[in-house]
Amino acid sequence: MSKINTGNFFEDFTIGQKIAHPLPRTISDGDVSLYIAFTGSRFALHSSDVLAQEFGYDKKPLDDLLMFHLTFGKSVQDISLNAIANLGYAEVSFPNPVFVGDTVNLVTEVIGLKENSNGKSGVVYVRSIGYNQDGLEILSLIRWVMIHKRNKGEMSGINDVPSFAKTTPIASEISIPVAKNVDTTSTGGEYFWEDYEVGERLNHIEGITIDNSDHTLATKLYQNNAKVHFNDHMMKSTPMGERLMYGGHVISIARSISFNGLQNAQWIYAINSGAHSNPTYAGDTIYAYSEVVEKIEVENRDDIALLRLRTIGLKNITPTEVSSPKGEDGKYLPNVVLDLDYTVVIPKKK
Repeated sequence: MSKINTGNFFEDFTIGQKIAHPLPRTISDGDVSLYIAFTGSRFALHSSDVLAQEFGYDKKPLDDLLMFHLTFGKSVQDISLNAIANLGYAEVSFPNPVFVGDTVNLVTEVIGLKENSNGKSGVVYVRSIGYNQDGLEILSLIRWVMIHKRNKGEMSGINDVPSFAKTTPIASEISIPVAKNVDTTSTGGEYFWEDYEVGERLNHIEGITIDNSDHTLATKLYQNNAKVHFNDHMMKSTPMGERLMYGGHVISIARSISFNGLQNAQWIYAINSGAHSNPTYAGDTIYAYSEVVEKIEVENRDDIALLRLRTIGLKNITPTEVSSPKGEDGKYLPNVVLDLDYTVVIPKKK
């Protein structure tokens, strides 16, 4: 019997199957520094212990997306090692903060399976829960991924697609300390919850070109060993012709770009849904714009509130050149690489 783990194929999954993923990860300051190096993230809460203490933390919490990647990466060898592409996310929440020194791990349950009509692949739907060393839940997510079949052409006919909430439910309590006086000089932005309007569009002006070294090292940092991100030799023989960039890295880049205009939105509360609408490759330049979808008050909190945003990630085209992410046919434009519906926490005016 081979000792080599070749990963799971579509046929290896069953609905209700539970997987405890290996490789718990203790988070270091080096992880934080590398994340800034790969993404250019500038949100002050995750950069300064002093500012974090002013917000009520003992020290700066991890950027929510860095925690997402480090935890999510645990699932790759069991779920998506043989993936064609990660297709989307839903009901992603960040119940408790994570700090340097914490150890994160992940467990997953298969909640849906859909065989593709071509007989070559299928879509696997999973719910994953991340925990820290004390058993506190730090991450909950649903994602779906297209995975190769081992026995191409053999049809099972399975078509069991789970339903998702349109938006991640709002918890009765939010595990964020009371935000007292927000130092806008330190955060870099003067705008608070009250300053945003539903329907407002923010055309973020920065663009970030992603090199092969950037996305390769970032994916290694997350211990995400999916073949489509690492194996250039293999990918040259595919219709893509080159390695596919990890979609989570595109989310991080778009989030980093959104800083200009959303400087005080220091926390990601939830990711309601997300679609990687077109592939991204090394050498592409990412731009983004954000739309304010909803403004949400938080029960029993007069210091913070929520903004539901839709951030559209673009490649090699600026926001001012795009009026809508989809064309008249209802399909995403070829330069649209990300459609992310997510909710952020932002302080209110005092």
